Amino acid sequence: MRIVVLDGYTLNPGDLSWDALAALGELEVHDRTPAEEVLHRAQGAEILLTNKTVLSAETIASLAQLRYIGVLATGYNIVDVAAAEKSGITVTNVPTYSTRSVAQLVFAHLLDFCHHVQEHSQGVHAGRWVNSADFSYWDWPLVELDGCVLGIVGYGRIGRATADLGRAFGMEVLAYDPAAVDAAGGVRLADLGTVFRESDAVTLHCPLTPETANLVNAERLALMKPSAILINTSRGPLIDEAALADALNAGRLAGAGLDVLSTEPPRADNPLLRARNCVISPHIAWATQAARRRLMSTVVANVRAYLRQEPVNVVCSV
Repeated sequence: MRIVVLDGYTLNPGDLSWDALAALGELEVHDRTPAEEVLHRAQGAEILLTNKTVLSAETIASLAQLRYIGVLATGYNIVDVAAAEKSGITVTNVPTYSTRSVAQLVFAHLLDFCHHVQEHSQGVHAGRWVNSADFSYWDWPLVELDGCVLGIVGYGRIGRATADLGRAFGMEVLAYDPAAVDAAGGVRLADLGTVFRESDAVTLHCPLTPETANLVNAERLALMKPSAILINTSRGPLIDEAALADALNAGRLAGAGLDVLSTEPPRADNPLLRARNCVISPHIAWATQAARRRLMSTVVANVRAYLRQEPVNVVCSV
C-alpha cells in the first residue's frame, strides 16, 4: 500500500520519526509539494496525507486509487470534502492535539504586553540600567492581570483551556459562543458586544466560517477599551486587518498579539506588519514538540483505524 505525505516538514522538521507510519505501508514523505506537483506525487497512492497542500475536486477526481485522505491538522478546509465523499474517499483530521499549547501562546502574548520583558532586556544590554539613577526603571506601564477581564470569543476546548489559565491569574472571564449553554468555574457567558466592551483582553478561538469572517471589524474594535489588547491564535481572516491596523495606529487600541494572518506567509504589504504595538508570531501556537508528537501519534492511529475498517476522527466517510 502506497502512503504519500505531501507536506510533512512542519509536522516533522527532523525531531520526530516517521517509522510508525512507515510500518503501515510503502511510505513516501515530501517536505513540501508545490501545486503543480500534487497530482504527479499523489498518483498511485491509496493513502494521502496533507497539512496545507490543497486537494481540489479536480485533483481528487484524478486519483483513481485514492481511498483515504488524512489531514495533518484540525482544520480541513484545504480538502474538497464533497468531492472526496463523491469519490468514496474517507477523510480524517486530528482534533485536540494542541489545545494546551495554543492556550499557552495566548498568555505568552498577553504577558508580553504586561511586562515587555524582551524590550526591557534589550534596554539593559544597551546600558540603560548601568546608567540608571535608580535601582529600577520601566519604559512601559506594567500590568497585573489579577482583576482584569479576559474575553473569550469561542468557548470550545481551546477557549475553555484559555479560561482556566485566565482564572489562575485571577482574571474575570467572559465568554461568547452561540453554541454554549453553560460555563463552569465562574466563567460568565455574555453576548459579543459585552465581551468586546468589558474586556481588557479579547482572545479569539472560533472557527472560520462565512459568519465569522471579519468578525473583528471597525465597528467591534470601536467597542473595545483604548487600553485593551486583541489576541488571535485561531484564523487570520477573523480580523479585518486594515481596520485593526487603523485602530492600533490611531491609539484606539493598546495592542494586538497575533499568531495568524489572513494570508500565510503574509504579503509584504500587509498593514499589520507596520502597525504600532502589534506583536506577530509566525503561526507557532500549535507547534510545540509535545503537541506535534501527539499530532504524529494520532495521524498514525487514524491510518491504523482506517486499515482496520474502523475509521476514527472522520470528517467524511463512505
